[in-house]
Amino acid sequence: MLRKILLLLECGVLLAAVLVIGAAWQQNRALQQPLQLSEEMLLEVPAGSTPGGLLNRLQAQGVIDGALWLRLYWRFNLGGAALHSGEYRLQPTQNAREMLALWQRGEVVQYSLTLVEGWNFRQVRAALGRQERLEQRLANLSDAELMKRLGLAGQNPEGRFFPDTYRYVRGMSDEDLLRQANARLESVLAEEWQKRADNLPYREPYDALIMASMIEKETGVPEEREAIAGVFVRRLRLGMRLQTDPTVIYGMGERYNGRITRADLRRPTPYNTYTIDGMPPTPIAMVGREAIRAALNPADGRALYFVARGDGSHVFSNTLAEHNRAVRQYQLKRRADYRSSPAPRVADETE
Repeated sequence: MLRKILLLLECGVLLAAVLVIGAAWQQNRALQQPLQLSEEMLLEVPAGSTPGGLLNRLQAQGVIDGALWLRLYWRFNLGGAALHSGEYRLQPTQNAREMLALWQRGEVVQYSLTLVEGWNFRQVRAALGRQERLEQRLANLSDAELMKRLGLAGQNPEGRFFPDTYRYVRGMSDEDLLRQANARLESVLAEEWQKRADNLPYREPYDALIMASMIEKETGVPEEREAIAGVFVRRLRLGMRLQTDPTVIYGMGERYNGRITRADLRRPTPYNTYTIDGMPPTPIAMVGREAIRAALNPADGRALYFVARGDGSHVFSNTLAEHNRAVRQYQLKRRADYRSSPAPRVADETE
């Protein structure tokens, strides 16, 4: 009887060993199998997806076999980690083990959108709308409704977002990206406000943001920003009108066709600094850190005027007589390629 019991035990141990070895072989075979792909595949993983569900889907599509063994491997060897949502790039050269490692590391495909210094909010919305892999939650909202959705009710959206390159993954929304851009703007503005010069004609950081937007649109030449700011600040202190063309252009809106006439300079709008005192009511564009810093640290000097040379830079003058001479030299004899500011940058929108 004892011998039979021992024999049965030996058989059981042997059978268990065979099953373990067989299971290990099956699992290893499932892990080493190449993905059945003829070309790259973007695997979309919505929020809340599970490895088991994805593996079953891939098996149904004929990309892998042995989904059961791969699910068990994920659970017991990879700690049953949660999946990052987004897209995973699967290659024909990968095997199943490499695919699972990709999931474990959360290496989702990233895309980028660059918001450019000097853009107005209409251009920002157009750029967001071109992002096919960004969920469009705000497209049908008015600007006021959009700002309320972002928790910024009652605020004008112009200039409230920081120009930078933002990374996103599939599943993120235009709302997510704008929240990032707004938080970044508020952070940069607060940092620079703490380092501002004394006796500036600003009541609050928002005033500096308005000033920075005019500087941003007037020049992209780094060494000129503080000088432009100096002219504007001195004119504000003296009660002189700022008389800066970019504010006229902004106030014209869609009427602007590439040129400003004398009638445009005389036509009142809330933004026409040839007809209003002080600064416009809101920024006229997105601004970078350098423009904010210039607005808060204007250059010393006596210049009250400047005129574009036509190559993107400017001539600064202390008196009206000097300014009129510069106008005759650079404005009345314009080159064919005349530009009052540097050529606009094109957004970099890539994966």
